[in-house]
Amino acid sequence: MDRRRFLLGGAALGCSLAASPLITPIALAAGPWDNRLVVIVLRGAMDGLDAVRPLGDPDYAALRPTLDAGDALPLGDFWGLHPGLAALMPLWQAGQLGAMHAVSTPYRDGRSHFDGQDVLEAGTLDIDGATGGWLNRMMTVVPGMTAQTAYAIGQDRMAILQGPAPHLQWSPESRFDLSPQARRLPELTLHDDPMFRDAALQAVGIADQLSLDTASGMAKATGPGSYVELARFAASRLREDTRIASFSVNGWDTHLNQTGSLTRALGRLSETILALRDGLGPVWDRTAVLCLTEFGRTARENGTKGTDHGTGGAMIYAGGALRGGRIVGRWPGLSEADLYDRRDLMPTGDVRAAAGWVMRGLFGLDAAQVRDIVFPGLDLGAQPEFLL
Repeated sequence: MDRRRFLLGGAALGCSLAASPLITPIALAAGPWDNRLVVIVLRGAMDGLDAVRPLGDPDYAALRPTLDAGDALPLGDFWGLHPGLAALMPLWQAGQLGAMHAVSTPYRDGRSHFDGQDVLEAGTLDIDGATGGWLNRMMTVVPGMTAQTAYAIGQDRMAILQGPAPHLQWSPESRFDLSPQARRLPELTLHDDPMFRDAALQAVGIADQLSLDTASGMAKATGPGSYVELARFAASRLREDTRIASFSVNGWDTHLNQTGSLTRALGRLSETILALRDGLGPVWDRTAVLCLTEFGRTARENGTKGTDHGTGGAMIYAGGALRGGRIVGRWPGLSEADLYDRRDLMPTGDVRAAAGWVMRGLFGLDAAQVRDIVFPGLDLGAQPEFLL
């Protein structure tokens, strides 16, 4: 358990930091090709069923009577986009935004943030036997690959880029300007005690609303560690020698009052992606952005208008190097018999395979390198529809 526990200020916060907005790391590396890859880790388990809604599924509305407010942006006859992502609709229309649905890592049943993020960043269930994170392993097999730098903002490390390929860490001078999300630590520490969790979250929700009412109305990260600033910094490096960037966008653990909290989180993600697009300029056309999360959330909403830890979810992708304007993946359905363990969206695809195909397309890795080194034992399967 020690390797899955962060220490901050001498206090072991354990699971709470796995989805905490206090820690926002970023890592970058240089390479010998012209394409760029940005991997954004959505810590806290994004609800893919809410972010990209299967409105055409006959069982969807009954599973989510309060979460589906009829405000989704239509993406054809079957899918709808959460209004929190409305700012990204021009990217969808330009073919530079899409999603792969019903995907997951091979992690099952434990539904722990730490374990799920370990598997996501290690790229394998054999975490203890893995040689660093999967992006770091990719760096070791690309001819001419040189690790330029790896930055960590805060006291965390991006495990996805840890490993034998050299890297550095950097913590800027910053202060903890806590957003309302930071006051939701009770949600993260009281997962297994619904009575205390719900009572605490109701009190914190009132405090959050009072805070928002007296603020400027802009519910987003502030200070030098804001997500927009991280994206701008990453873009500035990617326009030069850097070819790979990875950082986190936090705040996706939505057990209570999901409508408000997910809207804010998706708004932060929208701002982040648009900041990357604007900062990259013409390089955006040669960039792939993959937004990955440790697992999805329950198909059925809970009694506090939220969702609990689940299995299958969605990967949002963006950039001019991928084919957007579509939702890809094999849809399993939402009837009770179709759900995983009769509670979660059934995974029909491995999110690692999606990343593996992107690395093949962008950087020329062959199937054996992806299957044997980057993601040991992975079945790549068929080429996904989002590759150009």
